[in-house]
Amino acid sequence: MSDATDPWLIVGLGNPGPDYAANRHNVGFMVADLLAARIGGKFKRAQKAQAQVVEGRIGPPGPASRRVVLVKPMSYMNLSGGPVTALRDFYKVPTDHVVAVHDELDVDYGALRLKLGGGDNGHNGLKSMTKAMGPDYHRVRFGIGRPPGRMQVADFVLKDFSSTERKELAFLVDRSADAVECLLAEGLERTQSAYNS
Repeated sequence: MSDATDPWLIVGLGNPGPDYAANRHNVGFMVADLLAARIGGKFKRAQKAQAQVVEGRIGPPGPASRRVVLVKPMSYMNLSGGPVTALRDFYKVPTDHVVAVHDELDVDYGALRLKLGGGDNGHNGLKSMTKAMGPDYHRVRFGIGRPPGRMQVADFVLKDFSSTERKELAFLVDRSADAVECLLAEGLERTQSAYNS
């Protein structure tokens, strides 16, 4: 069972490389980058896994601050589970202190949903994580909505946000980072009532 002194592993899901950087599927990386900037850290290559990490603390100084490891798996989305599990084991993080930040098709663009456990809903990053360590980790689900018309899901998630979506994107990424910080400080129920929309 986890306690207040256990570290948290915050995993931004995405695909490595500049070709994918602005894709809908990479919103997890965007949130992780913002959290790293907030704690004054720079991502560097992990020793123990195919990932980039930043270690630091989130929250006010003192007993309320939480030790965190921010993670961007560099393995491509559908293989995220391997690096995440290796880092969970290396940093001795309980599974319920792992948070996956990811794009979510079944949530409207701009809406957020947080939950603990559940299915993968066809998301390859979650599928890989769940296969590697079970489903009992937190999810911060960033709504991207469904593809328009007959566009394939794979094409939609690997496209950049539209110009209309980009007008709000920085605000929404900021709000998602706030939700992660709230989850660590206040717990899931309070964060759900504040941020689930």
